[in-house]
Amino acid sequence: MPEKLPKVKVELLENFLIVWDPSEGSQLYKNGFYGKPLGIAKPKIPEFKVPLILDLMEGVYLLEKGQITVFEGSKKTSVGLVKLKQKAKHLYDEFDEKYTVYQDLRESGLIVTPGIKFGCDFAVYKYGPGVEHAPYMVSVKNAGSDISATEIVKAGRLATTVRKRFIIAVPGLGNEKVQYVIFKWYKA
Repeated sequence: MPEKLPKVKVELLENFLIVWDPSEGSQLYKNGFYGKPLGIAKPKIPEFKVPLILDLMEGVYLLEKGQITVFEGSKKTSVGLVKLKQKAKHLYDEFDEKYTVYQDLRESGLIVTPGIKFGCDFAVYKYGPGVEHAPYMVSVKNAGSDISATEIVKAGRLATTVRKRFIIAVPGLGNEKVQYVIFKWYKA
């Protein structure tokens, strides 16, 4: 269970959140692999001497959890949850659905990072980046959206190539907050 941290001060700059104090950023990273240290792809140790960059999805989650305070501009104007969510909704298509899945995965104790380099919404870790390769790639789909067999095969082939399990997450379906469809590929 992550230790309770004092609120970290975070600056909103364009579409990113920046923790300027390296010791606060290191603590936030160490406490849940939040963000990316500037210029360090996958730190091998959780202490670093550079700012930490958070994406808006992480920022909304951390602000909801009371772990950060967000400000912007030279006057250090406070940014609340409503404004941060509005900003995130402009950046992410279907933010609410994706955030529901992000939140569900995080609450399950998993580490969630953007999955853009794998062509999906999230790369998901059991232990964290730099500790292991992400075993899962997750794409979020609405309950009523279509997905073709070709899309599933493409995602499955990519997942197999990068040694990951392909998962489709469907928020708000049935009694569950999120339902997951996990694909397992067999060689014939």
